[in-house]
Amino acid sequence: MAIGAFVEGAPADGGEGYSGRVTPFVVLSCVVAGSGGVLFGYDLGISGGLTSMDCFLKRFFPKVYRQKQDSKVSHYCEFNSELLTVFTSSLYIAGLVATLAAATITRRYGRRTSMLIGGSVFIAGSVFGGAATNIPMLLMNRILLGIGLGFTNQSIPLYLSEMAPPRYRGAINNGFELCISLGILFANVLNYFVIKITAGWGWRISLSMAALPAAFLTIGAIFLPETPSFIIQRDGNNTDKARVLLQKLRGTASVQKELDDLVRASDLSRATRYPFRSILERKYRPQLVVALLVPFFNQVSGINVVNFYAPVMFRTIGLKESASLLSSVVTRLCATSANVVAMVVVDRVGRRKLFLAGGVQMILSQFTVGAILAAKFRDYEEMGDGYAYLVLTTLCVFVAGFAWSWGPLTFLVPAEVCPLEIRSAGQSIVVAVVFLMTFVISQTFLEVLCRVKSATFFVFGGWICLMTLFVYLFLPETKKLPMEQMEQVWKTHWFWKKVVGEEADRKEAGAGNIALSGLS
Repeated sequence: MAIGAFVEGAPADGGEGYSGRVTPFVVLSCVVAGSGGVLFGYDLGISGGLTSMDCFLKRFFPKVYRQKQDSKVSHYCEFNSELLTVFTSSLYIAGLVATLAAATITRRYGRRTSMLIGGSVFIAGSVFGGAATNIPMLLMNRILLGIGLGFTNQSIPLYLSEMAPPRYRGAINNGFELCISLGILFANVLNYFVIKITAGWGWRISLSMAALPAAFLTIGAIFLPETPSFIIQRDGNNTDKARVLLQKLRGTASVQKELDDLVRASDLSRATRYPFRSILERKYRPQLVVALLVPFFNQVSGINVVNFYAPVMFRTIGLKESASLLSSVVTRLCATSANVVAMVVVDRVGRRKLFLAGGVQMILSQFTVGAILAAKFRDYEEMGDGYAYLVLTTLCVFVAGFAWSWGPLTFLVPAEVCPLEIRSAGQSIVVAVVFLMTFVISQTFLEVLCRVKSATFFVFGGWICLMTLFVYLFLPETKKLPMEQMEQVWKTHWFWKKVVGEEADRKEAGAGNIALSGLS
């Protein structure tokens, strides 16, 4: 997790009356927690590389290997296989189920407990992957990894948001996305080198090495402190422990204002017994919409098509096995660089501007890829190297646009706009939508590519147009605002004030009076 964007002596002026700075203790805690993003990224990167390896396909998916050798099969359909897509997508349906259970554990037993569970299950899944001899063992590997990711993806963004000072919350939370990108990069580099093992067992290294980042997170989480928000929520009126932790986190004894805000949020949280039911109430309507639509749009942008199937796509358009894996490394280097840019600018520029600028960049990239494939790629002819590398360049622009906008902000914005009483439920919805849509995309992409071909990328471009319009119309700016004071952004927004502001309250009161007068 990059920390060069932080200036230790700078005041955290994001909240009125708040004081302190980004201390080494905050940075160290967030580095350990944010490393959980490496787990998610590693899996995203490793699966696409594996499914492009001939040695892996020969052993587990011989039908796909034969399709690749058959000149009568369209290039768009070479990798189309239900079994292959089940291998890719089974992880995400397991993660979808796990994150719903993780919400209760995170709320009752803490963010750190969920991280410990997630890391431990991920290690077990890595063992099954490295030792796999058949499809059931591969699927067990994917299911266990999915359960682990369900817990870590639910708890880590909450942990980072609650530990960070308001002024630097965006940069610190974006470290999670940076770790995802680093995980994908590590997986792509590893795939590139293990393919050179001529004995044909390099895929075992790719699957088993996932245990390394999982072990780092699991061991590190043992020593992590819980967040001040959870300590207050758990211990009730005893705020001494939370005060000491806040003073250590902020590097100052002047934490009373922040502590008071946390206590008020915790009092409301304890009164909320059923957060999943509460988030459906009218006063939480903006948070519910954000928790549903932001991760939904994130997935229909087409980013996981690149994450899963970049090596497959590059092989499809004519690049050789080694070149396709190296091309995936190049796209991920671009994304990782853009993640660092996002960490530096997100708390200066703001969320909305990054969302909008990244959306425009992604729209142009998807339409360009679709146009190149429509003009220059045929079912039974390989594309020329020049156009293949033009597609690679355009996809680099696409992943960079995603990596400094929709990638990190998808986890940051829902976590920071949800008040404490519904925060774990809101984050569970975000992760559940991510896993559900990731499952749908991974399960259907190869079939869609086979049927609609280059038009697939125009479809993704159309979705990005819609999601950019959504941000422009309905998402207010939230930079530097304390999480405990976030409700004010909705009451001043042109649309949401009609739903949760004073105007909405007057309308509801008026409707109630009319009903009462009718009864009388």
